[in-house]
Amino acid sequence: MKIRVLGSAAGGGFPQWNCNCRLCNGQRTGTLLAHARTQSSIAVTTDDVDWVLFNSSPDILQQLKANPELQPARSLRDTGIRSIVLMDAQIDHTTGLLMLRESNVPLSIFGTAAVKEDLSTGNPLLRVLDHYSQVDWHEIEPAHPDSEGIRIPGASELRFTPLALTSNAPPYSPHRDQPVAGDTLGMLMHDTGTGKRLFYAPGLGELEPPVQEAMMMSDVVLVDGTMWTDDEMISAGASGKTARSMGHLPQSGPGGMLEWLDRLPASTRRILIHINNTNPILDENSTERAMLTEHGVEVAFDGMDIEL
Repeated sequence: MKIRVLGSAAGGGFPQWNCNCRLCNGQRTGTLLAHARTQSSIAVTTDDVDWVLFNSSPDILQQLKANPELQPARSLRDTGIRSIVLMDAQIDHTTGLLMLRESNVPLSIFGTAAVKEDLSTGNPLLRVLDHYSQVDWHEIEPAHPDSEGIRIPGASELRFTPLALTSNAPPYSPHRDQPVAGDTLGMLMHDTGTGKRLFYAPGLGELEPPVQEAMMMSDVVLVDGTMWTDDEMISAGASGKTARSMGHLPQSGPGGMLEWLDRLPASTRRILIHINNTNPILDENSTERAMLTEHGVEVAFDGMDIEL
């Protein structure tokens, strides 16, 4: 199993187009050691030919250009993307589907009933795609970490177990601030050949027992690293919202992500993804980045490969 990080930033990317905070301005001017990042997405393969795409960000065309392995060029119109899994209905995880509208076959999309509802009503993206490539929708239901899991074309040798997460639905969703099971997913990926597991959750607001269990049994966890502190956006003057109100567990503080990651077995590889442009860990010389290193936690970057 190989996981390619196509994009590692939160919504808006890094630097964000209209932001002149210390981090965004420092990256643009080269006065800060920080790498540009596109919006969060990963792709999974077992043969380097067929891939499962997790989330389709607004940056998908840039990401495909940067990762030519996903374009095997076997015919006039071709792609290595066999299936697309939506972890939620957020704009930064779904808008890229519109960029894939030229597909000569219906887009094979896996998602929950709650996500389909949001993408058919508040943001009727699926109805728009019906005028182009059309959509072959596969409904998936959250399960328990020890369930058998499902197979997904593109990496059918793997077993995928979706877990319901406590986070938040998009602002346009009727479930906003009143989440239902299926608004946000984590995914446990199991390579039955090697026995290795990876847990992926770019949006994670609480670590409930099933999530803790999935993380404990995984060899790699690739999880929400959106913000360092709960009031980060407020302190930066960028928003009046806290990290938790947006459905993201901050890294620092009591009950934060670092505290939970410290409880994992020493052999577990810990990686943060979906990094917001205000998060000081983007500054590779920051004290916060040094603290991650002390805790054995990595920060995902565009083009990163994880092999199990």
